[in-house]
Formats: sequence, structure tokens, C-alpha cells
Amino acid sequence: MSSAFDDFVHVGQRSRDPAASSSHRGGGSVSDEFFKNSSGKRQFTEGVIVAAIRAQHPKYHFTVSPTYTCDLLSFGASSDDVTYFIRDADKALMERQFVPPARRYNDETGGTFAEHVSFASYDYVYKGDAFLLYVVNGQEGAFGTVAYNYILVDESESKVSAQKKTDDLLAAATRWQMELHGEVLVFDQGYWQPNKELWENVQKSNWEDVILEKEKKETIIDDVIGFFDAEDRYAEFGVPWKRGVIFYGPPGNGKTISTKALMHDISKRTKPAIESLYVKTFNSYAGPEYGIRQIFTMARRMAPCLLIFEDIDSLVSPMVRSYFLNEVDGLESNHGILMIGSTNHLERLDPGIAKRPSRFDRKYFFDVPSREERIQYADYWRHKLRNNKKVEFPKELSVRVADITADFSFAYMKEAFVAALLVIVARTDEKKPKFRHREDELSGNILWKELKKQVDSLRKEMDGEDDDEQAMSMSGMWPALHGTLDEKSERLNFGHPGMERPQFANAFMQGRPFPQPGRDRMARPMDITNAPPMPRYF
Repeated sequence: MSSAFDDFVHVGQRSRDPAASSSHRGGGSVSDEFFKNSSGKRQFTEGVIVAAIRAQHPKYHFTVSPTYTCDLLSFGASSDDVTYFIRDADKALMERQFVPPARRYNDETGGTFAEHVSFASYDYVYKGDAFLLYVVNGQEGAFGTVAYNYILVDESESKVSAQKKTDDLLAAATRWQMELHGEVLVFDQGYWQPNKELWENVQKSNWEDVILEKEKKETIIDDVIGFFDAEDRYAEFGVPWKRGVIFYGPPGNGKTISTKALMHDISKRTKPAIESLYVKTFNSYAGPEYGIRQIFTMARRMAPCLLIFEDIDSLVSPMVRSYFLNEVDGLESNHGILMIGSTNHLERLDPGIAKRPSRFDRKYFFDVPSREERIQYADYWRHKLRNNKKVEFPKELSVRVADITADFSFAYMKEAFVAALLVIVARTDEKKPKFRHREDELSGNILWKELKKQVDSLRKEMDGEDDDEQAMSMSGMWPALHGTLDEKSERLNFGHPGMERPQFANAFMQGRPFPQPGRDRMARPMDITNAPPMPRYF
């Protein structure tokens, strides 16, 4: 009677005993040559494990699947349809390590422990179907280690039924692994990497933090969010369901925060789910063209999605321009993809991108704020500081700030507020006079006094950067603050090396204590040797 395994190609390890080779299952000449090549001449852990499983579990149907495309343990830990328990724990091989927090300062978890499976077996149940699962990470020749799932099913029913159960499990686990779970896909170093920290940061963004003309803000929201509701309308008129939008203008005027607010809005959608894909660079181990190909391949797979190119004028160099344009508007469909490209220098962007219809066909200009927008931004800070007892922020102060910050970007206004608050933080121990003569309502206001100093200093900095716009571009939303404290202001001594200006300002607004200057200094540099585990790549 033929074995149930005869219809499959078997992988195993040939015994070094010539007498034993004739008894090997399926021992034809092709099989002999294969196992001869796999014995001693190279390491082939998969073949060894397969042979051992066949010997130990002869009545089981089994399937081998790599864990990098189908992580059954992670799927089981996240799915309500799965339960699993380790078998023979004393025979398992686990590597355990402590993973320090990604950010040392103000971390709530204090780090976590992680386990890496080198060898283990599990009783695994998916939707009532029982499996015996081996997870083995072994050496495969000269190419390092590779981890595999060995999925066994009792053949008490039939081989076809056993394979169907296994395929259902593999399909569900692979689909789950390709989905994002509270993450943003970031393309960097030639790989797509799920980034949970960026997703959490995006969740804190909303349109209330964006100071724009009401009409412009509503138009941007309608254009981007409305696109994902308009598939049927595009189809009705025979128009490809794809779109490109460019945000341009001087740095620090809301392009990035508007993008984050859009990412936050689409992250709340469920039918269908809309994911955000963020591109840091085109560079990859196989060159930028390969990187561009990987970017658009993933975008087409994840569609409908939001594909973001920040500083697109820097990304699309003359060397890759043709390849990029071919992916944007070539023969392949980009159905369901909305691209957002941001740039500080629209004039540097190739006309084939900036002016060609059907590529990036809508453009939004983010100019320096008007007086009314500067008043709104100052009111935004007044609202943030409303519960802080250490500063007085009357409504009149918003108007005064707007009057002295003409031609300031939002980034420079933010820097003025943060720098002024830091000076106030350093002076919290000074005694305030009980009585003082006021020439006007703000004459004795310490925040107003420091804001004027910071604005004067920043304006000098702006005047010195007229011929060098790149300096501001490189600083992003946090331009460097040079010489903003006058000779009468104390120099700030940051007691905690991990606390930077934004953290000081946020802590100050929440009324939280600060480390004392000069204390808690490290006696010597910290040697961090434990790196977090490698992220999963796509």
C-alpha cells in the first residue's frame, strides 16, 4: 500500500551509513544524490528537521513555511481565534533579552523583555483545528540563520482536509502580518518598516492645532479625505482613481502639521481602512531606482492609501526623475493612491512633477501667517497656558505679539514662545515685587517682556538668513536658537541631559517639576550595548 506521503517531494537527511541509504523513504537515485549533497558538505537545518519529524510523527501531514512571511506565534498572541501552549518546555531553546525603552526620558514602561525562539514545539489551535507546531531557527549554509514553521496535522481524516486546514491558517496569519496594527509604514534604508511611535505621534495631531484660513483648511480636508469616498464618482466618469497634491511654501508654516492632521483623520477610517505610507529616502541597497520600485509596489498593495513624500524636491534627483515619473504615471495602475509631496522650493521641482496634469494636479501654498493668523496662533498658546499660575497671558497679549512678529513663520513664533518660557523657568525662584507702577496693561508682564527680547533676537537671525534659506530648511520645525538670551538673562543649565527645549516647555505648561541644575549628572558616558530587536521588514 502506498504511503500518503508519496505524492509529495520529501526532504530529509541521508544517513552516512551506506547500508541505511537503501531503506530511506523514496530512495531513488535522484533522492540519493540530493541527500548526498546535503550530508556534511553544507549545513541544511531544514532537511535535518524534516527527516526528524517524519521519523517522530509518521502519521502526520506537515507543511514548512518561513516565519518572516508568516509569524504564527505573533499572530497567535494577537488573535482571538488562536490559543497555543508550549510543549516540552525543558527541551525548548529560547533567547531572552531586556529591551530598553526607545526613549529613556519620561518612559512609562521602563523597557520590556523579549524572547527569541531558536527551537520550540507548541500545541496550536486555530478556530477549533488542532496543530502541532515546531518553530526552528537554524543555519542554512553560508547565508546565516533562517526560521521556519513546521506545521503538523493529524491525518485521521484525509490529506486534502489536513492541507486545507493548514492553508487556512497560513492565509490568515500572512494577511494579519501584512496589515498595520497601530503603525505607519516608513520606507528607510531600502525597507518598509512599521513604525508605531510615529503612529502614536500622529494620533496627537488634529486640525485644532493647525492655524490656516478656514476656507483653505476645509478645501484641503475635502480634497484629501473626500478622495477616499469618491471611488464610485471617479468610475462614473471613467477617470483613474488616483491623485497627487503638493504642499509648498516657506519652511515652518504648517505643511508638516497639516500632513500629520490628515494622517490622523484617515487613521480613523475602517471601511475601508486607509493606511499612511511615509517615504524618508529612495536609497536602498540596490540603488534608488530599486527603492522607488519597492515604494510603489507596496503602495499598490496597500491601496487605498496615503503616500507621503516629504521634501520631494530633494528626493527626486535628476538621476531618478525619469524612473519616478514612470512609476507615478506610467503603464501600471495606481488605483486608490493619493500622493502628498511637500517642498519648501517649488521652483526647484521638475516641471514634469509640478506642472504636468494627472501627476500632482493640486497645489496648496503655505505662506507666512497673516496678522489675523498670528493672533490665532498666540491665542493657541494662551489656551495651552491657561492653567499655568506662573505666567499671565491676557487676551491683549495675543494682539501685541501679532504686531511685533510680522513676516514670522509659525516655526519662528513657536521658537519665540518656547525660548521665553525657558527664561521664565530659569527665573522661577526670583521674588516678584508686590507693587509696581504699570504704564499699560502689559508693562509688568514677564512673558511679554521676554517675548519681546526673543522676537528681537530672532528677527536679527532672520535678517542674517535671507541669503541662506537652506539653514532654515534643515532645522525643520525647530530652528536653532542662537544668542536669544541677552546679557541680563541667565544662561540655562539643563539639569537633565535628555530634557530638551520642547520637553521643558511642555512640562512647564503642565506645572511639573524640573531636575535641578547641576544635579543628576552622569559621572561618565553611558555605554549602551543592548540594542532593541530588529524590526520586521516588508
